[in-house]
Amino acid sequence: MSKREFFKVIELPRAFAIIADQVPRPSLESESVPLDACLGRYLARDVFAEEDIPPFNRSIMDGFAVRSSDTFGATAGSPAYLEVSGAVRMGMAADLSIAPGQAAAIPTGGMLPQGADAVVMIEHTAPIDESTIEVGKPVAPGENVVSAGEDFRTGDLLMKAGMRLRPQDLGALAALGHGSIDVFRPVRVGILSTGDEIVDVDAPVGPGQLRDVNYYAIAGLVRSSGSEPVRLGICPDDAALIRDRLAGAIDTCDIVIVSGGSSVGAADIAPEVIDGLGEPGILIHGIAVKPGKPSIIAVADGTPVFGLPGHPVSAFDIYNLLVDRLIGLFYGGEDSRWSTRPQIRAKLGRNLSSVSGREDRIRVTLEQREDGIWANPLMGKSGLISLLVRADGVAVIPFEAEGIERGGEVCVELF
Repeated sequence: MSKREFFKVIELPRAFAIIADQVPRPSLESESVPLDACLGRYLARDVFAEEDIPPFNRSIMDGFAVRSSDTFGATAGSPAYLEVSGAVRMGMAADLSIAPGQAAAIPTGGMLPQGADAVVMIEHTAPIDESTIEVGKPVAPGENVVSAGEDFRTGDLLMKAGMRLRPQDLGALAALGHGSIDVFRPVRVGILSTGDEIVDVDAPVGPGQLRDVNYYAIAGLVRSSGSEPVRLGICPDDAALIRDRLAGAIDTCDIVIVSGGSSVGAADIAPEVIDGLGEPGILIHGIAVKPGKPSIIAVADGTPVFGLPGHPVSAFDIYNLLVDRLIGLFYGGEDSRWSTRPQIRAKLGRNLSSVSGREDRIRVTLEQREDGIWANPLMGKSGLISLLVRADGVAVIPFEAEGIERGGEVCVELF
């Protein structure tokens, strides 16, 4: 089969469906990891609350613990007068009770004493003498109090397996006493850079040569996906050398990425090499997206292999669109938290034309104006690294559109 026969452009939704339906998913082992090393890792098991949080009724203001009924009708001109029976000490059980007509000083975070059902903020009180305060504003039952179990109740499902842990999730796990947590091992993503012109970052650059930009950019994306990049090095445009390097990688990596050589020119040998690595071979070669049209998705004996264009902007986009999506599936993600990046709506800063049947992705800077957020396109070719550095995000012209006029609303995926 000629390598040109592989190239058949399909729309993005079809590519997503093929990834979900036809790319095998590995069985990722779990490992117990200390909580402070779990940021960005993916939960291997559901997490349930094993206790009530907070475990006691807790004040959220400095003030006085009271019976709310004692404050009903209180105003600045006609305050309620309460006897101060004691004080709650921080970090200790409240060893007093509040009878009708009484109050107890309480700090933020203090345990509500028996009999009290609300806290009056200190600024709404004034001392009359050493044992009496006046209250100039009423409080309702439960006001300025977090009740026992209001945050989490014993048995509540807190987090589902496959969820990526954020800073706030680590805080919740700490509140429940988890010093370590079971997470999936990182997905291993092998990255091979190809091209006679590519040299390592520390090597002298001769005429016609370029440093290996894509490995470092893609490796950063892999890490941002909670996974582990595996450097497979740099190969010249030699089919046998590329085949040998990839043959070892498909046995040790969960995903393999080939950067460069995915197009249909005479020197682009990646399609033929990738298709010959194992069954079933190439599933997709050509996606109706700009940049990134000549991208490849294949499976070699159970290991997914991606052929990304050599241009940095194209490689960056296709990773975010396809590889990141597959990694999310590997970790068990089934919702929009893994399949999409943060997005905003903005007004387009200039007219942009497109072709119906192709999704165009334009790097933009964002500007806050009086009438809203504007997305200003950064025009340039997909080989320009500066586009990635200068952009705040990507404006998406959907495949059914033939362009968007200046001032029209556009979806921007944030970096």
